[in-house]
Amino acid sequence: MSSSDDAAPDDDAAPGADDPRQAARERDLSYIVIEGVIGAGKTTLARLLAERLSARLVTEEFEDNPFLERFYEDRARWAFQTQLAFLASRFRQQKDLQTRDLFHEIVVSDYSFEKDRIFAHQNLDGDELSLYESLFALMEPFAPTPDLVVYLQSSPERLMQNIAQRGRSYEEDMDPEYIEALHEAYNYFFFRYTKSPLLIVNAAEIDFVEHEDELRELVHQITTVEHHGTTYFTPPLSRAV
Repeated sequence: MSSSDDAAPDDDAAPGADDPRQAARERDLSYIVIEGVIGAGKTTLARLLAERLSARLVTEEFEDNPFLERFYEDRARWAFQTQLAFLASRFRQQKDLQTRDLFHEIVVSDYSFEKDRIFAHQNLDGDELSLYESLFALMEPFAPTPDLVVYLQSSPERLMQNIAQRGRSYEEDMDPEYIEALHEAYNYFFFRYTKSPLLIVNAAEIDFVEHEDELRELVHQITTVEHHGTTYFTPPLSRAV
């Protein structure tokens, strides 16, 4: 288990502290995935991390999904169409990742392909879920395996606050019970995840947008600390509330 106590007494003197890109190279972190429930801050962190690593950024194309707004209005009616649209989009992006990028040695993504099934099992059932599983099984072998997955584990309350703050029109009436169910499903999935090294971050106790020192420590944990299996990071309770 890793925590803030794992860091060297002088962070500036730690290997790679001043150059997270070099630290990522030394640990062969060429494909880093940031994950979390809706509102966890995964896209924001992925962008910030990609900037510091001069990495290629891959983000979900949720705004291009023509069914998404209708899904939030009537989940039962539009779940299947929405899920298949996301599956097709994510699969295309995953195949593109196999094409070498001569200008970026590192890729940072704000989602993992496997997480698609979390939403499918929350929103589909019966024949629709069976058809989805058949399609997913055909696509999964083509998705590259991350060198590290960072799971931003938040709380349903914090997730709802973040969703409200970002002000997307189709999320205005987000169902708290839906977020609670996703929160439980994500925890179930990632607490059993073994496909690649996994760093679970207590995101309910960190603000890497407003506090540069917390972002710097989180980047240090991602790029410099050795991760084998599942490790955990809880930020120190030093920030004044």
